[in-house]
Amino acid sequence: QVQVAESGGGLVQAGGSLRLSCDVSGRTFNRDDMGWYRQAPGKKREFVAAMSWSGSIINYHGHVKGRFTISRDNAKNTVYLQMNNLKPGDTTFYLCVVGPPLTPHSAYLPSDELWGQGTTVTVSS
Repeated sequence: QVQVAESGGGLVQAGGSLRLSCDVSGRTFNRDDMGWYRQAPGKKREFVAAMSWSGSIINYHGHVKGRFTISRDNAKNTVYLQMNNLKPGDTTFYLCVVGPPLTPHSAYLPSDELWGQGTTVTVSS
């Protein structure tokens, strides 16, 4: 049974940084593409970033490109999202997912058991 657990959210001032972590168990992590989405209340989930299992493919949503960096440590079964120069518009709920599409333009979403519970990021102005 896969388990996905995010951590690292919190409150930060605009221009600040946070690093989210996502620990995965119950999978062959080093063969899984991994990704981050975010979701505001009442809105659909929005692609943030994704990385292939090998690390050879990385994509970002245009809203975060140049500010956020996705990375992974296969020895620790962990994927990270380093968020720099945060803006109030980045305030929302962030979720980690196993097996996402590697492009921001796909309508596909993995099944529910492949998502973490999420972590909240709040950026004050």
